[in-house]
Amino acid sequence: MNLFSLKKSGKKIAAVASAVLVLSLTLTGCGTKQTSDPAPQAVEPNSIIKIGVISPFTGPAARTGQEFKDSITMAFSEINNKVGEHPIEFKWIDSESDAEKAARAYESAIVNDKITVGFMDWHSWVSVSCMEVAAKYKMPHFFSYGATDVVNQKYKSDPGKYEYWLGKAWPTPEKLSIGYVKAVEEAINKGLWKPANKKVALFGVDNDWGRGFCAALAEQYKAAGWEVVSTEWVGLGETDFYPLLNKLKGLNVSMVAGTMSDPSSVSSLIKQSKEVGLKSIIASDGLGWVGEWYKLTGDASDYVIDQIPQWTTPEAKKFQADFKAKYGYEPGAAVAGMSYDYSKFMIKVLEATEKDYGSITTENLFKEGKEKVMTGQLTYTDGLLMKEYKYTPETFPDPVIDQDHYMFPVVQYFGGKGSVVWPDAYKNADLKIPNQ
Repeated sequence: MNLFSLKKSGKKIAAVASAVLVLSLTLTGCGTKQTSDPAPQAVEPNSIIKIGVISPFTGPAARTGQEFKDSITMAFSEINNKVGEHPIEFKWIDSESDAEKAARAYESAIVNDKITVGFMDWHSWVSVSCMEVAAKYKMPHFFSYGATDVVNQKYKSDPGKYEYWLGKAWPTPEKLSIGYVKAVEEAINKGLWKPANKKVALFGVDNDWGRGFCAALAEQYKAAGWEVVSTEWVGLGETDFYPLLNKLKGLNVSMVAGTMSDPSSVSSLIKQSKEVGLKSIIASDGLGWVGEWYKLTGDASDYVIDQIPQWTTPEAKKFQADFKAKYGYEPGAAVAGMSYDYSKFMIKVLEATEKDYGSITTENLFKEGKEKVMTGQLTYTDGLLMKEYKYTPETFPDPVIDQDHYMFPVVQYFGGKGSVVWPDAYKNADLKIPNQ
């Protein structure tokens, strides 16, 4: 054997010996046991939780989407965007207020961006569409605002398929709208209002939310002895209501009631109602959804009633002030306030999932939602606006609605401020009637 071969062989022997020594020291130092069974795969302590938030970040309801984004960001920043050892990242999914576009964007977030869980949504018709995506990919989606009864109908038609749509942030329109009729009926019974007639005209944005809301109102007014003389539909983003309002004025109705889905539409309707001289009491559901509604309407909103949460507690008022200081605009209680509350509820779900299952995964979040949230074992009681956010098998996918849990009071606006006129437990003013 030549000198080169000896050197080469010596290097190989040394390398093998060194590798064996390192392996031996490693096994001895770590106390590792030799076993034929594979070691369990530990969850990475810094594994990222990706939350996909659906909201209209562009389009006619973009102002609402901005409040969602800012309030969610504010809530999660309070825990430094981290649950345990898990950093939180957000995928902001722009619905563009369009059901098909939202579904495609949601699917892309699941398939391409690998989100861990879905969260929130504003529009009813978007929720109906995205329910299909969540079912297809078995993606747990928590706390959507989409209130339409179509969501409930789909869930009840096939609970095994649609059980991934885990809890609505808003209940069905019939549960949200009942206060409008009760408030005016109480005023009539107390002699505060003697309407010339019991005729009402309804208006609504022409989609799942508006149709469901107006259908609920119609039944409630009829049950109270009112005549629904007209139901008018408008498009999303519509701002010219002069023909509609002149028609309603000609019908000589005592009340006009309905709902829109975007700030520009509802504020235009209210301003133009004053310009045409409409004397009816207006119930405009959602007028105060965004915080700057009074800047959009001015005193045209005086006498309008709205069923909506308010900044009432010291904690709620502090949040309102902190939000405005941080982002430079006025938040709305129903949008920023409630999405902040539901963000805190979502944080509680994430923490409970890790505690109950040892890791925060898509599958485990679904289990936590189904076994704990749906059954009322996991609730949220530290909210700014409601006493308790809770679901039960009897109410699901809606939350529990009553004065001890979740309820919207009816307020009447004057000078940009809302006074509660219903129910009596929250009331601080009587319903005032414009000159008719």
